[in-house]
Amino acid sequence: MKTRIVRIGNSRGVRIPKPLLEEAGLEDEVHLTLGADGILISPATAARTGWAAAAELVRERGEADLLDAPSATRFDESSWEWDSGEDETAREAEG
Repeated sequence: MKTRIVRIGNSRGVRIPKPLLEEAGLEDEVHLTLGADGILISPATAARTGWAAAAELVRERGEADLLDAPSATRFDESSWEWDSGEDETAREAEG
């Protein structure tokens, strides 16, 4: 497809027909890459795009288990308790 480079302020631009944009999956943001044959315009993908769907697929396949069995550490074997925060709550109520 042949098109013209047009002036946009101090820059230049190329008008891309809507059907071509839709077919290429180009929306508001794109990546421009300079190569030996010219400028490549590709869709800009958000970080971690598709991760949620991939995690769901792993869960559906039953592959979401840990690779290694958990092992206890000295911390796990010692006697300890979670701080419930009750002391601080009582102090705030008194204060």
